[in-house]
Amino acid sequence: MNKLKVQDLIATGIYTAIYFLMMSVCLLVLRFVIPGFHNLFIPGVSAMFTGIVYLLLIKRVPKFGAITIMGSVVGIFFLFTGHFPLAAVPNILFAFLADVIQNKTKLPEKMRTLVSYVVFSFGLMGPILPLWFMKNAYQASLIARGKDQAYLDKVFEHVTMNVFYASLALVVVGAIFGFYLGSYLFHKHFKKTA
Repeated sequence: MNKLKVQDLIATGIYTAIYFLMMSVCLLVLRFVIPGFHNLFIPGVSAMFTGIVYLLLIKRVPKFGAITIMGSVVGIFFLFTGHFPLAAVPNILFAFLADVIQNKTKLPEKMRTLVSYVVFSFGLMGPILPLWFMKNAYQASLIARGKDQAYLDKVFEHVTMNVFYASLALVVVGAIFGFYLGSYLFHKHFKKTA
């Protein structure tokens, strides 16, 4: 069985750091482009631009566990940066499922990678799911962190079920777009080094 070695863990750490950086840039741009909706659409928009990082990870570290580690680190990051405590669970769960799809199924390679990336991309829904499904607990956690009612009103202003469905759809569309954009970039710039 292919176990992760030290160099695999180092590579996974590097790609995770790049993933964070790209996700942060997406959030910063969204904050200015669509204020009020930026947090709600960050999972889908990030998926559009992080496909190349995912592809580089699975090509350079083609072993079970790398995807799970990347998603788990993202989830733990959310915990340590003050997100709602359950924000980490979807990241870890969807990363593990993506790892299983990528490394344990017999789907054709392109389909397997596309499906695993779409599943992985749903992990970023973790920080925003409580807005819809644990509203009272989420508001209590914000109040405990010193936020006032005006802040709460602003956070929940656009939190509707229609926006939830739009966010889910954007994750799927964004991940598919991100997969094809990432594939194009990989074949154009990175295939020889993989």
